[in-house]
Amino acid sequence: MDTDFLVMRTKMKNKDSSMRNTYWLFGTRLSILAGHAETGGRYDLIEGWFSPGTQTPPHRHGAYSEQLYVLDGEFTVWAGGRKAVLRPGDHLTIPAGTAHVVAATGDAPGRGLVVASPSGLARLITEAGTPDEGGGAPSSVAPDMEHFLRVSAELGDELLGPPGALPD
Repeated sequence: MDTDFLVMRTKMKNKDSSMRNTYWLFGTRLSILAGHAETGGRYDLIEGWFSPGTQTPPHRHGAYSEQLYVLDGEFTVWAGGRKAVLRPGDHLTIPAGTAHVVAATGDAPGRGLVVASPSGLARLITEAGTPDEGGGAPSSVAPDMEHFLRVSAELGDELLGPPGALPD
């Protein structure tokens, strides 16, 4: 039986691989490893670094699911009325349309891979995030919320509360 497969090679936009398509959004450093152009819109692959205590605002993605694979640290995810604590090697799928929050809840920074399918999350990050200048420290620049909300709406995403809140 023949199996077709596709090998994709991503061209890094920055010479320093630690800065490859990297942005700050809500205190989280996010590197886009593969986006719409590289995957034909099938998915986005994103690596995220969360300082201890950092969390996303409550939100939902209307058009794509999100899978989180934990590489380092500890994350707590509140999704669909449930709470899950994830450690290295754990993963969780958040279906499209599910209200959720992702937080780094351990004593050490959290690092994980996110697969958003189909593609969409990378667009939000690149259009609403602040480009990383290579310093590795959290960006003190808050996102332009009007622009963030507009891009979110175009993607079918909803912000459900301020950072620090949990979904209902």
